[in-house]
Amino acid sequence: MTRKRRSFTPEFKQEAAILVLDQGYTISQVSVSLGVVESALRRRVKQLEAERHGVTPKGKALPLNSGVFRSWRPAAIGWNGRRAY
Repeated sequence: MTRKRRSFTPEFKQEAAILVLDQGYTISQVSVSLGVVESALRRRVKQLEAERHGVTPKGKALPLNSGVFRSWRPAAIGWNGRRAY
């Protein structure tokens, strides 16, 4: 059985980062109490620090196998990578 990927609102992510930056909790404490992965929280804390210093956050590039680019493939090539004609 596959797990459903959890998603959090931007407000939740910001509040979690504020707990670390303003309230003095460690990333480890916040991640355990909120049930989030430390690396994700660490990334959000770093992003919030940068935003506070006036740095505009950059978007992540989508991986090529994400499904977004499937319609980009030429119609002459099938899903198995071979030419259709």
